[in-house]
Amino acid sequence: MNLETRISALAHIGRYLLGNSDTLTNISQRAYEHNRWFIPEYIKKAGENTADSMLSAQILEDFSREYQTPQIQDNPKTVGVIMAGNIPYVGFHDLFCTFLFGHKARIKLSSKDPFLIKHLIEMASIEYPEINNYFQFEEMLKGCDAYIATGSDNSARYFEYYFKKYPHIIRKNKTSIAILEGNETTEELSLLSDDIQLYFGLGCRNVTQVYVPEGYDFVPLLNALRKYDHYRDHAKYMNNFDYQLTIAIMNNQYYMSNDSLVLIKNESAFSPIGQLHYQFYSSKKQINEGLIKDKIQCTIGREYTHWGTSQVPKIRDYADGIDTMSFLQHL
Repeated sequence: MNLETRISALAHIGRYLLGNSDTLTNISQRAYEHNRWFIPEYIKKAGENTADSMLSAQILEDFSREYQTPQIQDNPKTVGVIMAGNIPYVGFHDLFCTFLFGHKARIKLSSKDPFLIKHLIEMASIEYPEINNYFQFEEMLKGCDAYIATGSDNSARYFEYYFKKYPHIIRKNKTSIAILEGNETTEELSLLSDDIQLYFGLGCRNVTQVYVPEGYDFVPLLNALRKYDHYRDHAKYMNNFDYQLTIAIMNNQYYMSNDSLVLIKNESAFSPIGQLHYQFYSSKKQINEGLIKDKIQCTIGREYTHWGTSQVPKIRDYADGIDTMSFLQHL
C-alpha cells in the first residue's frame, strides 16, 4: 500500500469511529461485558477523541510530512507491539504510527481489551483488504525486528531483558498531576474533574495528585468533582472507593470526601482508584524538586497542559514523550 492508501485507510477508521454503526455498538457491548471498566459511554468517547485528534486525512497528511514518511516502504520491518488495556483504544497510536510508516505490526493485545482494536482492523480490511498484510494478532511475539511494549514497572524489567538485543520502546508506569493556584474558576475546576475522573481514573494521563497552596480551600474542588457522583452506581468503582474510605477510617487518617472520591494527603503521585492525593506547596520550585520527573505523563494547570484536555491527546502527544515516529523512521 502506498502512503495515500494507508492514510485513506486510517481516515476510514476515523469516520467509522465517529459513526453510529450497530456493529460498533455491538462490539462495544461485548467489550463492556468482558471488562466492566469499559462502559459504552467511555468506549464511544475514546473512539471519537482518537478519530478527531488523529484520524482525519488532513491531520495524517500533515503529520506524515513531518517525518518524510515513505510513499512505499521498500524495507518494511516487523514491529512487535505489546499493548496496554487500561482504557479503550489506548494502544492505537502505536499501531497507526507503525502502519503509517509502512512497517508491519505483530500485536499482542491486552487481556483487558481483546476486542476493540482488533475490530477496527477487521472493519478496515473490508474496504482495504491489503491491510491484512500489515497486522497480525498473536500471543507470542518472537523474531520481530523491533518492539514497542507498554506495561507496569515490573513487566518493563522483563521486556528490557527479552528485547535488549532489538531496537525498542518500553513504557513503564506513569501518572499525571495538577498544580492549582487557589483561585481557579468553577469552570476550570469542572474541567479538572474530567482530568481526574474520566475513565474512572485508570489512564496514565489521569490526574492522581494535586498540588495546592498552603491554606487551600478544598470545598470548591470537592463540589466540582460531584460531576462524577454517578460513579456511585458503578459497582467496581464503589468497591474501590469503599475500600479506600474504610482504610482511612481504620487508620484514623485525616481525609476529605464527597461520597464518590476520597482526598488524602500523600507524597506519592500515584493514587488508587477512588482516591486522590494532594500535597501543599509554598513555591513552584518546591514542586519541581519533589517530583520524580520520569513518572509524570503530563502536568495540568494554568501554566501547563490546559484544564480538561489530559484525556484528549493530540497526534503528537507521544506516550512518555518518546517520539514513536522517529523511532520507526530510524529502524
